[in-house]
Amino acid sequence: MKNTNKRKWLELIWVTKLLERYFNDSATEKEKHMVDRWTADNMEVPSTKSYEPDETTERIWQHIVTELHLKPQASKKKLFQLNLYAVAASVVLLVSATFMLMQHPDTSVIKAPVDSIVNSESIPAGTDKAILTLEDGTDVVLTDKTHYKTNAVESNGEKIVYNTSAVDDASASIQIKYNYLTVPRGGQYFVKLADGSQVWLNSESKLKFPTAFIAGKTREVELVYGEAYFDISPSRKHAGAAFKVNNQNQSVQVVGTEFNIKAYKEESKIYTTLVEGKVVVDSKDHHGKLIPNQKLTLDLLNNNVTINNVDVQSEISWRDGIFSFKGDTLKDIMKIISRWYDVDVQFENQNLENIRFNGVLAKNQDLKQILETIKNLSIIKSYHLHDKTLILK
Repeated sequence: MKNTNKRKWLELIWVTKLLERYFNDSATEKEKHMVDRWTADNMEVPSTKSYEPDETTERIWQHIVTELHLKPQASKKKLFQLNLYAVAASVVLLVSATFMLMQHPDTSVIKAPVDSIVNSESIPAGTDKAILTLEDGTDVVLTDKTHYKTNAVESNGEKIVYNTSAVDDASASIQIKYNYLTVPRGGQYFVKLADGSQVWLNSESKLKFPTAFIAGKTREVELVYGEAYFDISPSRKHAGAAFKVNNQNQSVQVVGTEFNIKAYKEESKIYTTLVEGKVVVDSKDHHGKLIPNQKLTLDLLNNNVTINNVDVQSEISWRDGIFSFKGDTLKDIMKIISRWYDVDVQFENQNLENIRFNGVLAKNQDLKQILETIKNLSIIKSYHLHDKTLILK
């Protein structure tokens, strides 16, 4: 498949997830504005004319209703407004059954069924869950069934939001209190900081952050380990205060931007990808500036730094519920799988580790569905899944 087609797939999937957040009222203000702008600029319906969709558009609309959990009686005007993106929803129905294998330069696309049954235990996809550690050391377990609320913070089980008024309160105090949010394997979580900045935490990640910020002073948080996507509240809203994300091996200073940092404990490289805005990345011997669509890689083994242009949507697709692999080895893919499904992976055949893939898969699938997809491509002969241990043969 050509690169343009693969990119188109990722863009369609990204639009689908964006629309899902839009309808679920979980989209950021920037994302809401984006959808509103699209519909206003490109899809106005004259009030004097009734729009009647053709059979194909009507069928695709039903896919949207199913995938995005809309009410079936949604207006025809809304149908017209979204018909350019309807195909995105139908793509989601195919993602779980499509995997692109790359073993040769002439990469081909192979479609494989995912409904085969094997004699292994079921491992469901990860969920929204985390542990919030308060300033006094108390741990609060957050799950999709948990509701937690104090004067300064509230969690509904899917996200945790800090009271923005706490920013003003902090300006009168020198002492800053810190919380930790730890996301285990098999989990993900969203946090809105006291300054309005938003952070999405991937599986097996930990964030340290203040419960309030001092007006005019640099706002600092620490990604202790793991992966996080940041959407930073602009400095102009905070008396010019910059924002800094620290890690034991580097720091990223921003003014107001969106970026992704991947810094897992067991990996020897840290990846910083800029989506929009500008950032400065400082490490032991390097000072690098990024522009949008660039990724900085810090190799901890030799302290080397490289900067490359990348497909941003592929890099951040995890936030939108998508596994996106572009030339990744099966060994690296299984690291991602192990975090999301909370399993340990062993290779009985070591030669399997270096097989490379291009592909996209939905994260909401049962693990067996993903394993069957790989098995049906004849990449592995079989697998055994028992007591949180996955053996590939």
